Amino acid sequence: MDWKKDVDLTSQNSLGFKACVENYASINSIEELASALEDVERRGWPLLVLGGGSNLVLREEIPGAVISIASTGIQVLVDDEDKAIVDVGAGENWHSFVGRLLEMGLHGLENLALIPGSVGAAPVQNIGAYGVELADCFHSLTAYDRETKALVQLDRSDCRFGYRDSIFKSSEKGRYIIWRVRFILSSVFEARLQYRALSDCISKQGSNVPTAHQVYQAVCDIRRSKLPIPSELGNAGSFFENPIVPESKYHVLVGEFPNIVGHAEGSGFYKLAAGWLIDQAGWKGHREGPVGVYDKQALVLVNHGEGSIDQLLDLAELIVESVRNQFGVELKMEPQIYPA
Repeated sequence: MDWKKDVDLTSQNSLGFKACVENYASINSIEELASALEDVERRGWPLLVLGGGSNLVLREEIPGAVISIASTGIQVLVDDEDKAIVDVGAGENWHSFVGRLLEMGLHGLENLALIPGSVGAAPVQNIGAYGVELADCFHSLTAYDRETKALVQLDRSDCRFGYRDSIFKSSEKGRYIIWRVRFILSSVFEARLQYRALSDCISKQGSNVPTAHQVYQAVCDIRRSKLPIPSELGNAGSFFENPIVPESKYHVLVGEFPNIVGHAEGSGFYKLAAGWLIDQAGWKGHREGPVGVYDKQALVLVNHGEGSIDQLLDLAELIVESVRNQFGVELKMEPQIYPA
């Protein structure tokens, strides 16, 4: 395998932190992937599979190897009246893929527009927004199994999707390298507007029955109004997961904080809005030197320039402690820290 040495990854992580890896390769075929992994195992290198770099916090010096999956292409495998199965390469840009589906008249992922990153990274996190998760439209995927050294097919149950979770992030972390992903989609559009911000945005357009394009555009408009563009202000998107608490804890919080934002998750649990908690704790717009909390969305931590991972993690810990002290709720960081 032809490895590039001492590669600067500053432009490949959306926080824009200085980062350099000892060995780097862009992978375009399964043969290249197998060869790269053989090198990694023979040399005992730690390995990071890099997607869009948008849900990741990199340390300045990265040992071992980084590989980037460049598998691309979108193909309709099944087109059966109102349902279709679409196969897409892991290296495709997620937002571009959602836009392409809109052009093809295939629906289900509109609410996930403008989420940064690659298609291959999306199942790892089970990305979600505005009442929709990737798992809702997921069919199956093809991955390279590092244990058996062969391609495998994993369906929805195999992936064990949870809230911002999957086997790729938890129980089988590091075992599978996602190569292609398949989604089951519909040619019949059904708007999902249970999130108030989205329904309000649609209402302002004066449409009682919105089109798929209107929902897609509304999602993009909302995200652009609340979230900074990484090329302009370094960030990793939502830095904390929305915490899930027992119903009894939720009712205690409502008694103390009547305006708390949360909704039922079923089975006796409620999901709280982490951004609201952080905002109420006084952190929105706060700055600690070159890092800070975005002034339009408290859930997003930003790098104003020349910031470091240590500064960001120190700020994150201050926020976690503050929310814990005020609300008795524990926040969990969403991005992966690498190396841990």
